[in-house]
Amino acid sequence: MNTERIIEQLHSHLVSGERRSARKFVRALYSAGASAETLAKEVFWPLLEMTSTLFRKDQMTTLAHQYSTRMLRMFVDQAQERYEEKALRGRSICVFCGPNETEELAGQMVADLLEADGYEVTFAGGGVANDDISEELAARQPDVLLMFASSAKDAPMIRELIDSIREKNAHPAMQIVVGGGIFNRAPGLDEEIGADTSAKGPADLLKTLLTQKNVRNERWAKKLRVRAAA
Repeated sequence: MNTERIIEQLHSHLVSGERRSARKFVRALYSAGASAETLAKEVFWPLLEMTSTLFRKDQMTTLAHQYSTRMLRMFVDQAQERYEEKALRGRSICVFCGPNETEELAGQMVADLLEADGYEVTFAGGGVANDDISEELAARQPDVLLMFASSAKDAPMIRELIDSIREKNAHPAMQIVVGGGIFNRAPGLDEEIGADTSAKGPADLLKTLLTQKNVRNERWAKKLRVRAAA
């Protein structure tokens, strides 16, 4: 599959609002044997990132941005129905994201893929207050808190939430993972704000959750060790 060429062609359909042509193009990819998971990770996700980047840099009109995001949401919704569901892993994840449309769509895509991969997932989207998130964590006791596809203006709120969780030692076994959005554009921000680990996109996230599930933020781990020894 020539992914670069596919992305280029589908992008052209998306930004011009050619719904019928875009649907026909995606149907042809499925007919050629592409799996929904492959299209989500290697085509829809890069297209969403491209759309977000171009719009943020004023290189895409509002109309083209809205055409693109709305059609991508349609394809992401349709792909979810085609995902192959794996055996349950016995691990739960609470997912939150940034508040704008591309961030919400990125969060949805990640939540759908995680659920198909065997995780128990709740996804609330963006715009949820820290107090509400804290209450939800207390009620559900998830294995992972995932803050994905957040914007730059969300970073202070995420830092405040993580600081609150760490200071209270409220969920010592819970891993805090961030990724996408501002965390892709600002290397090192994940560690700086106290997250345990990060991932750039859906494929990277699925791998990270398996290979780094015991990784913890060293700065906070050291603080907790000192506090425990006192």
